Amino acid sequence: MVRMSTSLLIACLLSAAPARADDDCSVPMADWQPRDAVEQFAIAKGWHVGRIRLDDGCYEVNGRDASGRPIEVKLDPATLTILEMEFEDEDSDADDD
Repeated sequence: MVRMSTSLLIACLLSAAPARADDDCSVPMADWQPRDAVEQFAIAKGWHVGRIRLDDGCYEVNGRDASGRPIEVKLDPATLTILEMEFEDEDSDADDD
């Protein structure tokens, strides 16, 4: 009985997988570009890299763009295609005064 319950649970979880957010990456690790390639990609774009981390299976680069604005960029780990790019607002705490 336990085996059937576990199988049912796994089947339910797998059927829910297509409902994930579109900005998640599901690239096999064997197809990923190395972190050095991510850093070189960012440098070629004129970005200053503060941090490279993983988020939802994608690379996320935090740093500054060529103009000095803080950025957060989500990259496909296989192609290094920009999936999402946000410009952070440094003055967001200024309204608290």
